[in-house]
Amino acid sequence: MLSRAEKALLVRIWDRMLPIAEDIGAEALLRMFTTFPKTKTYFAHLDITPRSKQMLSHGKRIVHALHEGAKNISTLATTLAPLSRFHAYQLRIDPSNFKLLSHCILVTLACRMKDDFTPVAHAAMDKFLSAFAAVLAEKYR
Repeated sequence: MLSRAEKALLVRIWDRMLPIAEDIGAEALLRMFTTFPKTKTYFAHLDITPRSKQMLSHGKRIVHALHEGAKNISTLATTLAPLSRFHAYQLRIDPSNFKLLSHCILVTLACRMKDDFTPVAHAAMDKFLSAFAAVLAEKYR
């Protein structure tokens, strides 16, 4: 699905995003909550106001999971298995929300990276986020 060059590009992008993981993740979450308000129902126990400690913390966890997935793309299903089980069996998140968040992450990266988010980077990231969302939704089948 991804070429060797695309895999390397993904790792470089997520390496670049790690120092601002809280900001990227929280911005993507806020974008999702604003654009798709029904997704807020899974976060009723958290303070989901912009820049809240909980939003920043959860955003950071998301970006770190994406970075880990990009580094281990060839074993993505194995790498994400614990996260998939947790979201399916304990949190019972509607799996369609993974696609919504993926879209919001893509938009957030485009806004943050500006001209560095080339068509090639966009295509590679879109493929990766689609695979990431599909793996997270695997336990629902």
